[in-house]
Amino acid sequence: MHGEAVLKVPVSWLREYVAFDWPLERLAAKLVFTSCEVDRIVTRGVPDLDGNLGRFLVGRVVEAGKHPNADRLQLCRVDVGEGEPRQIVCGAWNFGAGATVAVALPGALLPGAAEPLGEAKLRGELSRGMILSERELELGVDHSGIMVLADEHEPGTPLADVLPLTETVLEIETGFNRPDLASVYGIAREVAALTCAELAPPPGRDPEPAGAEEVDVRVDDLEACPRYIGRVFRGATVEPSPPWLKARLLAAGMRSISNVVDVTNYVMLALGSPLHAFDLSLLEEHRIVVRRAADGERILTLDGNERLLAPTDLVIADARRPVAVAGIMGGEDSEVRPETTDLLLEAANFDALTVLRASRRLRLRSEASTRWEKGVDPYAAEQAATHASELLVSLTGARLTGHVDVHAALPARPVVRLRLELADRLSGMTFPAAEQRETLHRLGF
Repeated sequence: MHGEAVLKVPVSWLREYVAFDWPLERLAAKLVFTSCEVDRIVTRGVPDLDGNLGRFLVGRVVEAGKHPNADRLQLCRVDVGEGEPRQIVCGAWNFGAGATVAVALPGALLPGAAEPLGEAKLRGELSRGMILSERELELGVDHSGIMVLADEHEPGTPLADVLPLTETVLEIETGFNRPDLASVYGIAREVAALTCAELAPPPGRDPEPAGAEEVDVRVDDLEACPRYIGRVFRGATVEPSPPWLKARLLAAGMRSISNVVDVTNYVMLALGSPLHAFDLSLLEEHRIVVRRAADGERILTLDGNERLLAPTDLVIADARRPVAVAGIMGGEDSEVRPETTDLLLEAANFDALTVLRASRRLRLRSEASTRWEKGVDPYAAEQAATHASELLVSLTGARLTGHVDVHAALPARPVVRLRLELADRLSGMTFPAAEQRETLHRLGF
């Protein structure tokens, strides 16, 4: 349980970091021999065969009103770029005339469906298509209403140009000794070394700061927390994430929660360095103190359970109480909620053994703890903070107004001396010196 973890890598995401041209089957077979187990290759979403994607279009609702024979149905006329609008019956009421929507035409095969969509009479009215929810497209789990798209998309635009309708996912089992593979970018580095394709720089560019307010962070135990980057954002709007982000998280095996929480999870999956976002207004004195728990202290964690802490547990506290179990899970008292506007972003580095002991003692595991237990590069925190900041500003409208980086002396990069002839002797093969150097260089040595 504590050894291998399965990482689901959406191939479209992987290709953003490394432009490889090998067939996926060849790449998977090669990875098994060099790096990690590829359990399987899975295709999700709308089946891409026999022109099926062409039957999914952007539509604009021209008219919408109550179905004459059914109180719970809407009778709509939808422009899908054919000149004459189509009549479609729909059971959702979260939209009206003027809405831009996702439409499947008759003949379309939806994800998981046994038969293509047909024209159907619903309570006496002909429905010539279907207006879609995100769940019907496997782009999210919401089925309460249909998916409303941005108005800039013209009716008749192929839906695949607007939304990631189809995704291929590599399900990869990474060993305990390869924490560098616990992220999409880490897999991309490996793929670049294998295929000689170019590796893009790590994702993320810092947004322009909109202030320089002091961020009050104190670390009492620099051995257990060698680094803590705290960033303050003001004026965020917490709302559902855009469809691309929801779809990517879902394909990677995580559910979408809100744009703020999704950004922290997305960057963790991208770069392998876990993050956490607090509601700044719920932190007493707007302060962060990284310390050991006091005997008898308790915290209500995000999974809804109250936990009794021990003096060996490292906690993130405010001026009064613990607000997170370091590296494992945040507390309910400081979580980001729909009305949150001011955020404190944590990008830190925690000692692997400290997290492992607390996780076992509390019987509490998370995506974050599985990464910390293996050891996370302390230099990764800065890039993670940068990437998350860029996304928070663009997706929530927040302003970056404060930054602090508290750390001890970060460990020097280790130097390993490799005798070239040793590789040949141990492997029973011959590797020219230039090839050894090039391979190591591609892996980031």
